[in-house]
Amino acid sequence: MLVSLSIRDVVLIERLDLSFAGGLSVFTGETGAGKSILLDSLGLALGARAESGLVRHGAAQASVSAEFDPPLDHPARALLAEQDMDAGDAPLVLRRVLTADGRSRAYVNDQPVSVGLLRRIGDELVEIHGQFESHGLLDSTTHLGVLDAFGVLAGQKAAVATAWESWRAAAKSREAAEAALAKARAEEETLRQMFEDLSDLDPKSGEEETLAQSRAVMMHGEKLLEAMNAAQTALTQRGEVEASLRSAQRALERVAERAEGRLDPVIAALERAAIEAAEATSLLERASAEIDLDPRHLEKVEERLFALRSAARKHGCTVDELVLLKDRLGRQLAELEGGGGDLARLAREEQAARTTYTEQARALSKSRCQAASALDGAVAAELPPLKLEKARFQTRVTPLDESGWTASGLDSVGFEVATNPGSPPGPLGKIASGGELSRFMLALKVVLARVSRTPTIVFDEVDSGIGGAVAAAVGERLGRLSQGLQVLVVTHSPQVAAKGSQHYRVAKHEQGGAVFTAVEPLPAEARQEEIARMLAGETVTDHARAAAAALMG
Repeated sequence: MLVSLSIRDVVLIERLDLSFAGGLSVFTGETGAGKSILLDSLGLALGARAESGLVRHGAAQASVSAEFDPPLDHPARALLAEQDMDAGDAPLVLRRVLTADGRSRAYVNDQPVSVGLLRRIGDELVEIHGQFESHGLLDSTTHLGVLDAFGVLAGQKAAVATAWESWRAAAKSREAAEAALAKARAEEETLRQMFEDLSDLDPKSGEEETLAQSRAVMMHGEKLLEAMNAAQTALTQRGEVEASLRSAQRALERVAERAEGRLDPVIAALERAAIEAAEATSLLERASAEIDLDPRHLEKVEERLFALRSAARKHGCTVDELVLLKDRLGRQLAELEGGGGDLARLAREEQAARTTYTEQARALSKSRCQAASALDGAVAAELPPLKLEKARFQTRVTPLDESGWTASGLDSVGFEVATNPGSPPGPLGKIASGGELSRFMLALKVVLARVSRTPTIVFDEVDSGIGGAVAAAVGERLGRLSQGLQVLVVTHSPQVAAKGSQHYRVAKHEQGGAVFTAVEPLPAEARQEEIARMLAGETVTDHARAAAAALMG
């Protein structure tokens, strides 16, 4: 919901701060008082096109801030989260600054954003009928989603989307296998030669590392053996180290009892040292025996290692990946020999997935047609009281060619109207005139109120060209719509104004030789006087005041 609107230096408005509540807010005033400036200002904050003419004469820049308090799961918050601008549960403040030379900047919660993002967020928060004809229900791309929401088809739609993804995945797998098989058949001779070469080479997983280690040891075998011999000499010269340690251990053990335990740690340490010395000598002997100094063995290891690395370079992979390449080539050749058995299986899986999708999508189409009939009937019931009794509203559900099928199903949906008997229906935004369009929008919004995700709706002169009972019907429907949504309406109709829960009067005043537009919220008594003015004109009579009181109920 729109919580507040702050305007600075826009056309005739120098400074204006308005607060809003839920329900129906009405704006009234003399023609030319500046009501359209309010909508232009709100549109600016919502990302509408900016023109330098909106900047008040003599001011360097204009600015508009609109504060909203949407629920946590509202799409506007999701749009911010996509841009890493998660606002948590804080209000959203949309701000636009327009300089006198026509440049503009956009902000959300004081963070700079693109005007495009500001417009997307604004579209989720407010629908304005009467000025911005591309918004909301006049955008045909929204009609399918609106119909699905009206028909409570979210479950079916989700199932269709899942089936679509499964079908596309199956088709992608089949296409990839088909392309691979075609390529394999075109390159069969090359593939077979590659497979035979790798089979002859017979690479093993981890073989490169093993060979490289062996090569390194053999290349430094003489130095290693020299060091080992020196170590062995050190362990055995002047008698074996182990024997010396054992001798020392036995000498201490003979007198250990008289030392009152002081020698026990020494004896234990000698025991460990003797064991370690014996193990070191054994390991050293074994390592020495394993040193291979035969140059022919080194040559064979190098030949094998270089052959593996050469094959890896040839095929653009690592040595370990040669094993995987060989297996893959084997499978491709087996597939060629088997006549494309895997391809046939994938084709069957794709067909089964397509059948599942089309069955669920056709069921969704049937439900859409039923929802469209219900929507058309509900809107038709709203038209006669709005002086649109000769008009016809129609929801067209059109089957698409297979090339147009999507995760949303097999259909396109469009809202159409025929304003005169016998005339063919056409797109909502192109057939209806300005006044008719606003009333069509009102009828639609009343019917769709329970599924609307846009918390604020603005109608600009929805009562244009009507009066009496029709205007009363418009006011009654605006009041009914405002029970679930916040509704702002610019009106010249006293019947509509009387239904407002908040009333704002727009007026011009002159100060210091300059003309300014002001907006003031009206208390109950002032509301009655304003509605009486709307009924009577320049001279407000007691009869007009009584009529105004009657309208206000």
